[in-house]
Parts: sequence; C-alpha cells; structure tokens
Amino acid sequence: MRGKFAAIALAGCMMSALTGCGDRKDSGTVPESASAPASAAPETAAAAESRDYALKLAEGAEAPAEPISAAGDAVHDADTQYNHMDTTEEPDDSQPFVLTAGEWNDLANWGFFMNLCKTGTVQFPVYGLEPTNRVAVTLTHDGKPVPNQTVQLHGIDMQLWWQAKTDQNGRAYLFYPTEHEARRYTLTAADASTVEFEIPAASADPAEGQGTVLPQPEYEFECHTAGQTYDRTQVMFILDTTGSMGDEISYLQKDFAAIAGEVADENMTFSVNFYRDEGDDYVTKCNPFTSDVQEVQRLLNAEYADGGGDTPEAVTQILAETMKQGDWEEDTNKIAFLIFDAPPHGEPYGAGADHSALISSVIAASAKGIRLVPVVASNADRETELFGRACAVMTNSNYVFLTDDSGVGDSHLEPIIGDYEVELLHDIIVRNIRAAAGNP
Repeated sequence: MRGKFAAIALAGCMMSALTGCGDRKDSGTVPESASAPASAAPETAAAAESRDYALKLAEGAEAPAEPISAAGDAVHDADTQYNHMDTTEEPDDSQPFVLTAGEWNDLANWGFFMNLCKTGTVQFPVYGLEPTNRVAVTLTHDGKPVPNQTVQLHGIDMQLWWQAKTDQNGRAYLFYPTEHEARRYTLTAADASTVEFEIPAASADPAEGQGTVLPQPEYEFECHTAGQTYDRTQVMFILDTTGSMGDEISYLQKDFAAIAGEVADENMTFSVNFYRDEGDDYVTKCNPFTSDVQEVQRLLNAEYADGGGDTPEAVTQILAETMKQGDWEEDTNKIAFLIFDAPPHGEPYGAGADHSALISSVIAASAKGIRLVPVVASNADRETELFGRACAVMTNSNYVFLTDDSGVGDSHLEPIIGDYEVELLHDIIVRNIRAAAGNP
C-alpha cells in the first residue's frame, strides 16, 4: 500500500535560527498542511520494487549489480506508455520517484507566518502580491462545512476586491490591499448573510519590528443550504522549460504516467503547459485539458530544457494564459502545479513596479477555485520562494519545494519555515491531487 510517508535521510537545518527555518524530520508528526494520505489501490510488485530502489538511492545506497524491473510495468498496468529504466548502472537524474521535496502551508501556520512578517524576516508585497492582509471566512450548514460556495470582498461603492470559493472544510480566504482607500469593507457569501466591517490603519511602531501587519478578521456564516461537491477534477501542470530545468522536466516525463496511474479515473482530466522567455523558441505553449494520458505523455516527451539566460522568466505570461484564459470548467475541482525555479520579470519590491497582470491572474485563480501549488526547484532565490508562498496563500494551497536529499541537480534553497517532512515529490503531488478531488 502507498499510504506511508517516505522517510529520507535528513540533515539539520543549516540556516541560522534567526531566519525561522525549521528542522526536517524523518519521523513524527507531519505539518498541518500535509495530512496523512489515504490508502490507495495496491501497487504492483514492479512498482514497489522500483520505489524501494529509488528510496535507497535517495539515502545514498549504491545501485544493485543486477537490474530490477522498473516502474514501467506499473505504468503499463495503468494502460499508459512508459519507458523501462535501465538500472544496471547508476540511474540518471531523470529516474522517477527519486526527487525529494517538502511541503508547507502558511495558512495552517498563520501565527508563524505573521511573526515572520512582523519582524521583517520576510517582506511583502512581493511582485505585487500581498498575502498578509487576509480575511478568513467559514461557511457551515447544520454544523457541517459548506464547500464550493462563492465568497466576495467588496470595497467602497461595492467594488469587488477579491473572490474565492470555499474548500472542503468550508473555508475561504480573501485579501485586501495595504494601500486601501476606504477602510470599510462588505463581505458577502452565497446563501448567507452580508457583513460590513472596518479595518483600522496600520500603525508603524519601530519597537514592534521592521514589518507592519494589518488585522486579519475571521467570520463564520450559517448557510441556508448545504454546499455542493464536484465529481470531476481538472489537474494542470505548468512547467518552466528553460535551460536550468532539465532535471525537473526529465522527472515529470518519467513520473507523470505513474502519477496518473494512481489518481486518474473517468472524471479526471489533465493539461500540460510550458513556458520559457522572450527571445527563446517560444514564450508560452499551452494545451487543453484531456483525459488521454498518452497524449499528455506525448506532449511532455516532446519538451527539453533550453533558453532562458537571465534569471526572470515568463511567469506572468504563462499564468495569464493558464489562470485567466485556460479552459477551466465551472463545476469541477481544480488544481495547478507551477514547477519553476525563477521569478517573474520586474522588481520584486517597490511601489513603482507594475505587476497588475500577475495580480489579476492570481485573483482569477482564487475566483475560479484553482489551488495553485508552486513547486520550487533548484537555484531559486528568496524572492522566488516568497512569490511561491504568496501564490499558495492567496489560492488556499500548499507551498512545495525540492530538497537536496535526493542528490539530484544543483543546490535547493532552504525555505524559512517550521519543521517539515522530507518526502518523495511523487507522493506530495499525488496527495495534493487527491485532496483537491475530495479524496484525501
């Protein structure tokens, strides 16, 4: 059974305790954001053998002298195309199951996150995204959570500031700008009451630290009817294909079919989308959702790492095309994985930078109920981490980051978070898809 966390050999956090970086665990309690995965369908002997082999590699063991049956057999069981791995030699970096990662949810650790902001350890807004000015809403009916209901935050003259859909726990999160003109807001929830409230101006007190955080109101509404659940789920992968992303591209090419084999059913569709930057062979390359896993695999296999050059990439363009213009349907569960290692173009801080296109994409994702899960790869800087965490907070999702434990690729940035579990990236992706589909 695959319902067990993969414990990888761990190292202590190398950053100063002042940064707020947590310890990585090989056992014990998983952070709130990483709820224990539900039992899955039994895996084949070939898949189990391949997975155990990958775990040993991640722990530093040498490859066996005799070849093993690779994950290809498991993928054929899922009626998908998959290439067998040659394990007679040390595996290449593209082998499935090898990449290790951690997961963190700032919404589930809100006090920790607010302390980082208030002390100035982290700085927002970043690339125009301000996740700290949060309004939390819970919808219930007869004591039970109401999912998939729209909640809206209005400013002066009922101008719509933010819109979100409640999750499986009936929770939704809305955000207001720091430079807000009228301090009074109106909160409306479908099939529930309307609330007006006032947010006081932030006070700058040097004694309280460098950062200033406005209040985050929380409200609970009783709805007249129960919420609705969706049978269908749309899963999107957004992949940076510039020159530094070779390991991650190879990983997804090898592991996608195994991921689909665990989660896909007749109600799930997939979309893969790629981006580079201006001056490259292409800037964005988007594809529609499909239930044809072999077609998705074909699209993935056609891609390779190339281009880029400077650090920022076309993140703003790809999010506009996928979040605002993608063929998302109304009555579906929605999740998107942004796998990347570089931030958007433009200055990360400063009031003069125009990130309106980027902000509108995140607003669109929230309004549609898309859980945007960033997966930050090697060589990322701190601003890329904070950009990813802002996207996760503002779309009610988890922040995912690759770690050095697999020994694959270049060094990975240690995020400024609390304790976390090191797992296989495969398991984290599968768990997030299941949670989005309502099957945690």
